[in-house]
Amino acid sequence: MAGLVLSVPTQQLADDVSGLPDVEVIVWGMDSPAPREQIDIVVPPYMGSSAARVFSYLDGVRTRLIQGQSIGYEHVIPHLPPGHVFANAASVHETSTAELALTLTLAAQRQIPDMVRDQDRHRWSPVFAASLADRRVLLLGHGGVGKAVAARLAPFEVELTVLAHRARIEDGRSIHGSDELASLLPDAEIVIATLPGGDQTRHLLDDAALSLLPDGALVVNVGRGPLVDTDALVDHVRRGRLRAALDVVDPEPLPEDHPLWTLPGVLIAPHVGGASTAMRPRIARLVRTQAERMLRGEPPLNVVLG
Repeated sequence: MAGLVLSVPTQQLADDVSGLPDVEVIVWGMDSPAPREQIDIVVPPYMGSSAARVFSYLDGVRTRLIQGQSIGYEHVIPHLPPGHVFANAASVHETSTAELALTLTLAAQRQIPDMVRDQDRHRWSPVFAASLADRRVLLLGHGGVGKAVAARLAPFEVELTVLAHRARIEDGRSIHGSDELASLLPDAEIVIATLPGGDQTRHLLDDAALSLLPDGALVVNVGRGPLVDTDALVDHVRRGRLRAALDVVDPEPLPEDHPLWTLPGVLIAPHVGGASTAMRPRIARLVRTQAERMLRGEPPLNVVLG
């Protein structure tokens, strides 16, 4: 009999974690009643599923760990049944999300969307664009994604300022506290938001905050959509005051008739920060690590609830 039972939502993930000694791997998509009364580690589906529906299938199931596949977990908090421990997927998506943050920033600065449109029209139309080099960048967040973004910004010769919840010195860098946001925004030519969602960060970039940014500033959001007051952002972009490059929006998915789709100076990605080939081996590695730790009697990593 296996020392530990692990359920995963897809056969692909089951194949990727197979071969663990003393671990029985079963496929359960959490779209039907649980196949066992006790499952030591449950891995829910990745995104796209209703948290309320998915976690309702945990009722009556004994678990030791629910291992999410996303870094964010605010959508889990209202729906995780009592008595379950939840870990997020820190270490899985930071690299890909940071890559996309840089991609969005560079594409917006160098006017790549306009070039793609010109290519579709077979139009040769050279432009003199803004650089990323020498820009004053304000990075909101110094967690896993924020640190990964900062590391990737270093070769681009930017003037980087970092803000997090509390002021501190970390990794040799001076981190500003959230109470300094208003004083930092007027000097920021580019703002890159990597913060998690939740009540503390909701509408951190509201109309008052956006109004402090200089004309022509670029707002990049790879954190959570509600970090930015969408109506306020639309107003500033419509007036030609600001530009935006967004992987996350509020509401999400963005309705077909939403003005953000067509406003000049806006680049939209459909929440794909972590959706790259880097995810598959990294989520498998994390799940395997969690199982191995629990078999050794060690606590799981990344526990955020329970």
